[in-house]
Amino acid sequence: MKRFIDLFAGIGGFRIGFERNGYKCVFTSEKNKYCQDVYEANFGEIPFGDITQINPKDIPDFEVLLGGFPCQPFSISGKKQGFKDTRGTLFFDVCRIIEEKRPKVVVLENVKHLIHHDKKRTLKTILSSLEDLGYNVSQKVLNAKDFGLPQNRERIFIIGCKKSYFDFKKLENIDTPKLKEYLDLNGKFEYLDKSEYTLIESPRKQPTGLIFVGYRNKNTWKTGVRPNTEHLSRVHRQPNRIYSVEGVHPTLPSQETSGRFFIYLPEEDKVRKLTLDECYRIMGFPDTFKRHERTGERYKQIGNSVAISVIEAIAKQIIKQGLLDEEPQTEIAGNLQALFYN
Repeated sequence: MKRFIDLFAGIGGFRIGFERNGYKCVFTSEKNKYCQDVYEANFGEIPFGDITQINPKDIPDFEVLLGGFPCQPFSISGKKQGFKDTRGTLFFDVCRIIEEKRPKVVVLENVKHLIHHDKKRTLKTILSSLEDLGYNVSQKVLNAKDFGLPQNRERIFIIGCKKSYFDFKKLENIDTPKLKEYLDLNGKFEYLDKSEYTLIESPRKQPTGLIFVGYRNKNTWKTGVRPNTEHLSRVHRQPNRIYSVEGVHPTLPSQETSGRFFIYLPEEDKVRKLTLDECYRIMGFPDTFKRHERTGERYKQIGNSVAISVIEAIAKQIIKQGLLDEEPQTEIAGNLQALFYN
């Protein structure tokens, strides 16, 4: 069986990626009312609300637990008590469900910063908690641009398996496309006047695939700054940056609810705003996906979501690596844990 539950489900990015690989969703939890509305519109189900109110015994049986859980400070983090260290956090509720239902595979996702959160104690507590619950745990930061999407979006994935370790090295990477391949050809585009931005001389493609070509002319601060950064806000710099469509797009953040993402089109020598359709597309969502009626919520929800192609690759490998099979594998050595932690 390939059944899964979708915790902290958002608008269903995890679900789309797993359903495309033949898995069946049997339970969903999402507290945000706006996300619940979008989830119902697309999947015909209203997610259960507050995860702290879930009785694990009421959840149907399943093989895979999915969750993009919030990162919170742990009450006694760092005392190496594993599961006990998570009390007072939402991750504790994930552990409650795992302890009761004992799924074969647990897939968790979070921002890259989780690695360093609380002086690295948070990640250590999460890993030890899953180990205490009987799982072989591996983790790795994955980037959407390595899985066929034109976005430099890094997220940490933590995968615990009853049978063996998930081998991240077997994930099938896809060549990074250029942003221009994902753009609308026609539409009511919001162009900037040339007086509203400044292009820099000799832009270079960064190792991330980004090509920073200029900035919007926002005179927010001028003293003690590096060249070409005079117009970037101290608090939230990215909305004032302009990137070429010959490279990839920077991470879509959840905080940018007005969608101030501007791109440079060399063939037209123009700068325009990235459309909402394009934002959803570079996250891997289909054009038919139904969105919230409020523009601000749309930007927030897509910024909080997961890159679907990354999820698809993980879902596929769980099957290929036999992690849902009944018979234990013996060919993977015990020292793989240390290997995959690097």
